[in-house]
Amino acid sequence: MNEISSPRPPDGLPHRRLCLAADVEQYSRLDTRAQSDVQSELVRMLDEAAALTGLDRAAWRRQPQGDLEFAVLPEATPEGAVLGPFVHHLAIRLRDRNARPAIPRVRLRMAVDTGVVADAALGHAGPAPVAVARYVNAPQLRAVLANLTAADLAVIVSDRLYQDVVRSGRPDLAPAQYVRAHVRVKEFGGYGWIRVPGHASDDVRSAVVEAPGPKLSPDGDAPSGMTLAQYVHQGAAVGRDVVGGLTVGLPVPPPPACHGPAR
Repeated sequence: MNEISSPRPPDGLPHRRLCLAADVEQYSRLDTRAQSDVQSELVRMLDEAAALTGLDRAAWRRQPQGDLEFAVLPEATPEGAVLGPFVHHLAIRLRDRNARPAIPRVRLRMAVDTGVVADAALGHAGPAPVAVARYVNAPQLRAVLANLTAADLAVIVSDRLYQDVVRSGRPDLAPAQYVRAHVRVKEFGGYGWIRVPGHASDDVRSAVVEAPGPKLSPDGDAPSGMTLAQYVHQGAAVGRDVVGGLTVGLPVPPPPACHGPAR
């Protein structure tokens, strides 16, 4: 009997994918020739980091945007490999490149999330591409690079990736190095976790606190005056945050009011 294979889904059908954006800090300050060189170097460093991690960059669905590359990674890409070894190798590539004299320094903001993605006329559609675009422009992520001047790379991951992957127990994912931030960009609102390779979490936390925008209370609850469906339980952000119709995180209801504020 011939084996019946599953039909391939039609183009444009939404899939769950890992999405990544890498954006060059202060790119607009460079002249035309330097911008062209930096774009080439960014692609080279991403290619090398992926190859050293065992990831096939040829299979990434890439959407270059000048100083930024957005990519949808293939199905079954190991998320831990991206958040661990890939970030590690990229940080080393940046450090080695920036050690060369007489060239403009390249510093990157990187954002990673997972979720629904669909092909669209101008690239990709879905909540995951939107979330990644907002995370990579988070004021807290910009503040980290502005304050930690020795840093070459600042990474933010969504709360769902932090809870499901970073906290999985793999030592190379370094969950203690991440600092939680509540991100609000345009219509988007959600929790993200920021890490700067080679820098202690206390240094990152100090930079995040100095970022403009809503501040977390000393207990780690939502910023005052804001109604969130996401809350903190035992130091972790859980639930969901709904702002402007975009949902981020797990649909867990907040605790009853009689229990008092979560810690």
